[in-house]
Amino acid sequence: MKKSLLAALCVATAAVAATACSTQGQVDPDVMQIATRPLTCSNKSECDLWWQRAQTWVTNNSKYKVESATDTLIQTAGPDGGKRALAYQITRTANPDGTATIGFAAHCDGSLGCKPNPWEAGADFKQYVRGTAAGAQKPDVKPPQPASTAMHPDALQGQSVAPTNGEAVSQ
Repeated sequence: MKKSLLAALCVATAAVAATACSTQGQVDPDVMQIATRPLTCSNKSECDLWWQRAQTWVTNNSKYKVESATDTLIQTAGPDGGKRALAYQITRTANPDGTATIGFAAHCDGSLGCKPNPWEAGADFKQYVRGTAAGAQKPDVKPPQPASTAMHPDALQGQSVAPTNGEAVSQ
């Protein structure tokens, strides 16, 4: 009797677990589209601004320490064995036409998957770097100044203030 009850319980648990796992891997198509869209800046000024935003995003979203931050690579420590936290590797590759492509890679070592979802992290990263995420402009714009000392908006490019925290796919 106990064996029958145990077997029934195991079957029921397996069915629930299978259902939970089947929805775990689904990614919203809109998120997928944003995450897979190439991140290509059009000139040195824009590329420098985007690279600065990339470093800010990684610093504020990574559970791991930034180990390397150069003109072409931003890389965090990790992933640690069995942890769900994402480790990041961001690359900047110059293109022959004067543009540059910023690559995003995120991975974890958790057997239950990564947290946050790498696709959602990639989409969030790309929106932030482009300046299209909610609040993304805040780090790059100084508070309004009195009219006598106000700067032209173009003069503010490249300026940054630490943004609020958020959370982090390989493309």
